[in-house]
Amino acid sequence: MEAYQRAVDFDPREKKYILVEFPYPSGAGLHIGIAFNFIGVDVYARYQRMLGYNVLFPMGWDAFGLPTENYAIRTGRKPQVVTRENTDNFRRQIKAMEMSFDWSREIDTTDPAYYRWTQWIFIQLFKHGLAYKKEMPINWCPKDKVGLANEEVIDGRCERCGTETVRRMINQWVVRITDYADRLIDGLQSTQFIDKVRAAQINWVGRSEGANIRFPVEGSEDTLEVFTTRPDTLWGATFMVIAPEHPLVERQKHVPGVVDYLKNTLKKSDMERAELAREKTGVFSGLYARNPGSGELIPIWISDFVLMSYGTGAVMAVPAHDQRDFDFASKYQLPIQPVVAVPQGWDYDSAAYEGLEGTLVNSALIDGLAVKDAIPAVVDWLSSHGRGEPAVSYHLREWIFSRQHYWGEPIPMVECARCGWQPVPDDQLPVLLPEVERYQPTDTGESPLANIAEWVETTCPICGGAARRETDTMPNWAGSDWYFLRYIDPHNDRAFADMEKMRYWLPVDTYVGGDEHNTLHLLYSRFIYQFLHDLGYVPKEYPEPYIRRFSHGVILGEDGMRMSKSRGNVILPDELVERYGADASRLYLMFMGPFDATLAWSERTLMGVKRFHDRFEAFFKTRVLLAPVGERSISPVVNRLIRQVGGDIAAFKFNTAVAKMMEALNTLQGNELPLSRGDLRCLAQVIAPFAPLLAQRCWEMLGLPGSVHASRWPEVDEALLAQQSVTISIMVNGKLRGTLEIDPDTPQEEVIAQARQVESVSRFLKDRGEKKVVYVPNRTVNFVVS
Repeated sequence: MEAYQRAVDFDPREKKYILVEFPYPSGAGLHIGIAFNFIGVDVYARYQRMLGYNVLFPMGWDAFGLPTENYAIRTGRKPQVVTRENTDNFRRQIKAMEMSFDWSREIDTTDPAYYRWTQWIFIQLFKHGLAYKKEMPINWCPKDKVGLANEEVIDGRCERCGTETVRRMINQWVVRITDYADRLIDGLQSTQFIDKVRAAQINWVGRSEGANIRFPVEGSEDTLEVFTTRPDTLWGATFMVIAPEHPLVERQKHVPGVVDYLKNTLKKSDMERAELAREKTGVFSGLYARNPGSGELIPIWISDFVLMSYGTGAVMAVPAHDQRDFDFASKYQLPIQPVVAVPQGWDYDSAAYEGLEGTLVNSALIDGLAVKDAIPAVVDWLSSHGRGEPAVSYHLREWIFSRQHYWGEPIPMVECARCGWQPVPDDQLPVLLPEVERYQPTDTGESPLANIAEWVETTCPICGGAARRETDTMPNWAGSDWYFLRYIDPHNDRAFADMEKMRYWLPVDTYVGGDEHNTLHLLYSRFIYQFLHDLGYVPKEYPEPYIRRFSHGVILGEDGMRMSKSRGNVILPDELVERYGADASRLYLMFMGPFDATLAWSERTLMGVKRFHDRFEAFFKTRVLLAPVGERSISPVVNRLIRQVGGDIAAFKFNTAVAKMMEALNTLQGNELPLSRGDLRCLAQVIAPFAPLLAQRCWEMLGLPGSVHASRWPEVDEALLAQQSVTISIMVNGKLRGTLEIDPDTPQEEVIAQARQVESVSRFLKDRGEKKVVYVPNRTVNFVVS
């Protein structure tokens, strides 16, 4: 590892903590999409180092999880061995693509020295009432004898073997992330997340204000409580729907059709049940509730689109103003009662009216009120009559933390008949995952660890009596929630990280990852950090762990389809480096298109980039022999390129940076402009973040000592730039009305904005509607007005 790659604790230079999501090291090797992400962030990190920052740019492995366990079971090999091989291969591939990670800080979530602290964090959650055991339904595969996450159930069948799944009730560890719901939204105010990331976080938490309303169940002492954001539509509630798991259902199994419906529900995952596009099904429970607004009796139906894990497991159905309820009512011929005046000509035979405009009708005391006024009026009425109260609800659910698998961190808890659940003492951590010959799933639904009696049987840390270890393991999210903290102090055996080191390096300045992790991973990570912050284990100055979060794009095959072995369109980084070299591969991946876009592979474009790479080196070799000795940059083209490429890298516009280097090379070759050794030095530095090997060869051709990557990014000669300004003509309806001097690199939007402000032009634009603006770069702006 080169010295410039190593981050220095407490260095007087300003720090930059640049983080890329660490990969899951699969047996398939490094995917080209991961390489694309890593290279983009590597370009940015190299640039920040050259600006003089003390950069922390680390790498590690998110190595626990079901895919490795499945592969190990299929091949009869131990997950430990498979994981070691996979990480070794990933590391080799990453290094082959010349990524400048600080390997002295490498971490692995399967390392006991690492997961000791993952277990310690769980114990803190338990001690502070945020982790507890709860009986919950899970997806179960009868053939593989394993619990499945919702994502592992496809069309009601096990993703692994295709067997139809069922639902089982099982005791699981749950974490109360919901206690931090408001904090997870409010904390975003102190970040600089891009809009789509911020929106993904807010939408996943899903904070909604409304009311809880109580519906008495006729003929019993029971009451159904529902949450709704539209209490104003209470008089339009013509039926209720409860989840199949609702306690009332157990007493209604004698009703025709209920038992059969429950059996069919057991085959579906929560994700399938909540799918909006899926046809809704249901069965009448035999029960009625009294609408607390209208006083009418309304039927209670059972449907699997209602989840017991969301809200109260019951909803009031207003089919006139909710499309899902409308579809259900239409299918089962239930009443549809409008309570909001609809636009003229609205057809209730085809759709519900879900708009917020209109006044209330058929609603007794709130008739004639606008929706915005009716909502608080109804909430006040419910509260004063003891039939409800204001409430806030969240989409965010409690975090199911247990996994009934082998390949994961053991949950560090023991159960004693006398003392109940107790955490393993800190001095006994880590609770090691035992290496075993058999780690296949059990018949009982428990983790394979349940079969290891000598590991399970232990003593209670409180009374010293017989106790049993928890045999569930943690989800792979657990190790990735706090990994950015361990990079700061990876070899500390007294704490997960030293406070002063965290105070120096935190918060993470830039965090780059995939869109698919902008919700759960990012949310879990922020939650764990906020929890540790509350306990004083991270610096109080930094309530949020990340300043900026960017998303990278997706690379498709040359056929425009997602890459897969079955389609034969997979691009492997090893083959790419072998055929074209690391530098040309890096340049092409950055040139493909915007960093956050969906991009299609093109072998033809790749060949063009390779030719640019070769031309650049050949040009450099020729000019080194001809260049005068002076170290000062004298070329306007090179001077402008320094600013262009630097600005594009800072904005993650890597594709335009490469394009500008190509344009500059064409200009320099075509005009045979004079270049000093200072110009050539600058060219080597400008291309260095993208093509590190090529840049170093050029550096050495100049006879310069050390590494180009340890050199300072060249400064722009402002005086030289000023000499390059151009004068453009400003026209209104084709007539010249003024001129403007600009830098040739000024963005189009800025040029047009400045042109509007020119006094001799603005008076011709005042009070006249612009139809369009035509801009010819560095020549003219023409305003077409009415």
